[in-house]
Amino acid sequence: MNPLALSQLAEMSGAIQLAGDPAATALRISTDTRSLLPGDLYVAIKGECHDGNGFVAEAASKGAVGALCDKEVPVALPKEFGVLLTSDSLSGLTLMASAWRSQLALKSIVVTGSSGKTSTKDFTTAVLRKGLRVTSTVGNLNNHIGLPLSVLSAAREDQAAVWEIGMNHPGEISPLAGLARPEIAIITGIGIAHIEHLGSREEIAREKGDLLEKLPASGIGIIPSEDDFKRQLRLRTTARILEVGIESGDLRAVNLASEGNGSRFEISGEFGRCEAYLPVPGKHMVRNALLAVAAGLLCDISLSDCALALGEIKPSKGRLSRETRRGICLIDDTYNANPDSMVAALETLRSIQGSGRKIAVLGMMGELGEHAVEGYMRVGNTAASMCDILVCIGEEASVMARTAIGKGLKDVHVVSDNKDGALLLSSFALSGDVILFKGSRSAKLEEVIQHFS
Repeated sequence: MNPLALSQLAEMSGAIQLAGDPAATALRISTDTRSLLPGDLYVAIKGECHDGNGFVAEAASKGAVGALCDKEVPVALPKEFGVLLTSDSLSGLTLMASAWRSQLALKSIVVTGSSGKTSTKDFTTAVLRKGLRVTSTVGNLNNHIGLPLSVLSAAREDQAAVWEIGMNHPGEISPLAGLARPEIAIITGIGIAHIEHLGSREEIAREKGDLLEKLPASGIGIIPSEDDFKRQLRLRTTARILEVGIESGDLRAVNLASEGNGSRFEISGEFGRCEAYLPVPGKHMVRNALLAVAAGLLCDISLSDCALALGEIKPSKGRLSRETRRGICLIDDTYNANPDSMVAALETLRSIQGSGRKIAVLGMMGELGEHAVEGYMRVGNTAASMCDILVCIGEEASVMARTAIGKGLKDVHVVSDNKDGALLLSSFALSGDVILFKGSRSAKLEEVIQHFS
């Protein structure tokens, strides 16, 4: 964000300034006093466990220029500290972001989908930075709080934005997409993540398709050519749709082969042909990379520069990142999980070259609701053919173990917690083995990696 006066921020958020110098400027917007920096405007938001209004004094002590709040504030605040009062701080934050978005002339690329959103966002950002000044979502700040903060972090000088939006309940995509105002919309695929609250893949496709509805007629949607909901998605917009995929689509990866720590392939289609290397393993990651390349090409990044950007990518921690201990390759894919991403990770495990055994350490998957057993059984079926040893952590994950045993996998273990999982692995893992760790955030399987020795 460019520096803005408190008076401007009050107007943008629909707030009344009760204290402080109207001309004082804020350099950044923050909703968390733990990461707040001097010069920030603190936005006090009520959460499930904490009310941000109770931290206004702390924000002042850390050098915040002021606070946007919706409750009476402490009296013992510095005289110069700005107080912006609104009826609802979250609504004020959204209004502020919308007003700021109206001042930005950048090209907006918005990413959603059941899995692969953050990787696709990161790949797209890397590709666009070959020719443009780009702002993008930090981490996975993709919800009703994270997206406004991402929009507000953009500067007038930015030429493009890559914003990720997510959902876990009906009706969440449309207002987020309305705030982001996409010119290019990327849907990574329709899976069953968050099906507990949506009920069916058809409803998930409808919700994700709300992003395409926000495209202007001059916009472009990018979708996977292999997705079985692509026809339904096409019907959601009059904008052009570009399909990408492995061996199929308007833009495709051909001659795909695993090599080293990643994949080598050729990018082919209406934009030309070029060899590429992605230093992240997995066919699904190649598909995510193609989505990013399509966005880059549509933003006038050359095909050769797109391929160059892919080759320079470094995997984020928890997304198929690697390390080696005692000659054992540890693959950290613990960032999150659903049945689709679990299956993709297991296929990646099988494709990785190594002299030893393929070991999968799998934990629970969240938000599956009545579809949980079906999802765990699907993963167990896949694991039986993709790994030599399966370790399942937690009672919920034990369904995978029973299914894999039923499919003929003999070396299967179930442990109660992450500490026991680390002890078990440490007792039998050998040099040359490849171990995949994957589960939902609540499973915290990164703890198994930390305690593995």
